[in-house]
Amino acid sequence: MTTTLPTTTSKGASLRRSLGLWAIVGLGLGYMTPTVVFDTFGIVSGQTNGVVPAAYLVALVVMMFTAISYGKMAGAIPSAGSAYTYVRESMHPNLGFMVGWTSLVDYVLLPMVNCLIIRLYLEQLFPAVPGWIWVVVYCAGVTTLIAVTMRGTSNVNMILLVFAIAVMIVFVVMVVVQLAGGAGDGTVASVKPFVHDGVTLGAILTGATVVCFSFIGFDAVTMYAEEAKTPKIMPRAILFTVIIGGAIFLVAAYFTQLRFPTNAPFGEFTDDPLPQIGRIVGGPVFQAIFVSAGFCATLASGLASHASVSRMLLVMGRNNVLPRRFFGYISPKTQTPIFNIVLVGVISLLAMAFSLELISAFINFGALIAFTFVNISVIAWFAIRKGRRRTAKDIVRFILLPGIGTVLTGILWVNLHADALIGGIIWAVIGFAYLVFLTRGFRRPVAGFDESQPVTGFNKAVEKE
Repeated sequence: MTTTLPTTTSKGASLRRSLGLWAIVGLGLGYMTPTVVFDTFGIVSGQTNGVVPAAYLVALVVMMFTAISYGKMAGAIPSAGSAYTYVRESMHPNLGFMVGWTSLVDYVLLPMVNCLIIRLYLEQLFPAVPGWIWVVVYCAGVTTLIAVTMRGTSNVNMILLVFAIAVMIVFVVMVVVQLAGGAGDGTVASVKPFVHDGVTLGAILTGATVVCFSFIGFDAVTMYAEEAKTPKIMPRAILFTVIIGGAIFLVAAYFTQLRFPTNAPFGEFTDDPLPQIGRIVGGPVFQAIFVSAGFCATLASGLASHASVSRMLLVMGRNNVLPRRFFGYISPKTQTPIFNIVLVGVISLLAMAFSLELISAFINFGALIAFTFVNISVIAWFAIRKGRRRTAKDIVRFILLPGIGTVLTGILWVNLHADALIGGIIWAVIGFAYLVFLTRGFRRPVAGFDESQPVTGFNKAVEKE
């Protein structure tokens, strides 16, 4: 039997190892939001000239190399952490801080992009209602829910995830029947969604930088390393999350591309054509079900990401990376980091002003930086620190594979939206200046973004005494 962790952790408490392989994979898939493939479909189809599956295939290959590197580092450093933890331990704390600071963009903006997707859904269903109203209602509801309790959301997330995947399966079956009847490209077997006249590698790479957004969250399973039944399952859990998530994206994108060779059927709604896809494939009734699936998957991701970034900001406040009085505060009434939760909610209000393409590019900036440095961390930790570079097997595992992952993620990074590159670089410069301030000109050690023990009860448990 377990009890929920209180606001403060007693000395000697440890995380209960209760999560199996598939439980961790399920949590990772929930973070990835499977229906996002339909949200970005119009954007990517336009950028790639109708080869969305090719963009997903490229992204999947890159993510698999990165997932292998995450698995190696999770096995070597079996503590709840992420890219910044691995960089800090394998290379240098200051570099780890910079990777963590850059990645902070992902964590902070992901709740906002979920709000933005919800807004795009509802604007299409209720065109007479101004979009900003949906943003305000969503932010108020999610912020209030998480402010009251950060516990118990994982079970809700799993239910929402299962529902979303079930609807996606029904969608694929309906599309297959329609393709067999002559709709779209009129075939269920074609290479056209991957290559045809007019498609360029540059366009595919540009599309791949957008669909990388779909994979964001697979690395979130590293935070459950201390709760896995055994640390040995973490590398498999990370890789399985990427492979299964990638397979879902590929299958959905393939059949959707065959059914919609161009964006013409979506009219003005190419920014997020999910509601239009549902209406065209199955009529108003299926549209409602399809949007409900997208809504549920997005809400699940929104709850998880909002709670997670609030906790991350709390840890940064507790560690004096950010001002402790504000970011390290826990409400005695709700026992949650209420200031952080409200702050994330306020930031999410910006969803009324930005496009999905631009915000996803900003998120991908930080994610691709993190992925690149995780690959480099494998080389630094194993090949350099541990000296595992003397055999052909070690060279392949700890130099060649992570080296390929580094190059591939770097290629995607330089193909990002220009505004995202500029904004991300500015954010990194601010982070460097803040690092100089925190370390008093690099004369003091910098605190980490994480800690060995949890500080809230969110998805954490200890052995009952």
